[in-house]
Amino acid sequence: MVNLYSNRIYQITVHFVLITMAIAAAFPFLLLISASLTEEQAIIRNGYSLIPDQFSFDAYVYLFNQYSLILRSYGITTFITIVGTILGLLITTLIAYPLSRNVLPFRSFLSFFVFFTLLFNGGLVPMYLVYTDLFHLKDTIWSLIIPNLLTNGFYILLMRSFFSTSIPGEVVESAYVDGASEWVIYCKIVLPLALPSLATIGLMLMISYWNDWFNGLIFINDGSLYSIQNLLNRMLSDVQYLQQNSLSGQTAVASSVPLASVRMAIAVIGVLPLIAAYPFFQKFFVKGLTIGAVKG
Repeated sequence: MVNLYSNRIYQITVHFVLITMAIAAAFPFLLLISASLTEEQAIIRNGYSLIPDQFSFDAYVYLFNQYSLILRSYGITTFITIVGTILGLLITTLIAYPLSRNVLPFRSFLSFFVFFTLLFNGGLVPMYLVYTDLFHLKDTIWSLIIPNLLTNGFYILLMRSFFSTSIPGEVVESAYVDGASEWVIYCKIVLPLALPSLATIGLMLMISYWNDWFNGLIFINDGSLYSIQNLLNRMLSDVQYLQQNSLSGQTAVASSVPLASVRMAIAVIGVLPLIAAYPFFQKFFVKGLTIGAVKG
């Protein structure tokens, strides 16, 4: 009876802590949405609140008056996210799987070479010169995909560890005995068994591509190639410029722009697709993080 009572107290405590953490995690997003729907002057007078004092859609009206730019930027961001995630997963697994095999010559040196990239890099200026002068990627869609994001040493080492610990060597050896080639083993055996880990790293890559603004900042001057993050940053900069500019011809425009709520609306537009997509990956994401943690 005492054990049952103690277990009940433990369950209540754990549920209370988890519910509190969930509320704490959701609170900033709810406040963000509330602020984006609050009238500008109400924010100035009373600050931010969870329930808007005065509802207003002025921020979204301001943004969606330029809906053609936003839709085009969403299309570019969706394209680079899908293509970059697929290519990133392909390159990561093609490097990680051979590194997980003991028969690979110079395996330790190659693993150290991958690890070395986590500690040092060439710097911003050499990277910019290589991609612009050598590969001529400036003002191209590939400049939003290849630099910085396409390969990551941490993901490669993580996937290598997964292959080493979770892909039974006996399965690979049996495939060899049956006459399977390396490519068949990779495509038909290794990748299906690695689905949870692929989903985990794929989600990380997807978030990195969707949130990336740095590549667009240094490689893109053509406004038609702006990703959603670059476009929203540019729109926010324009709003700030209008409010700070004192020219008589722009005073009326500046005073009509709800800067505080526009900031929040921009953040909502940028993060909402990721929040909507996460539930579809959650099952694989959790399994990918915990697989191999318990042996028995």
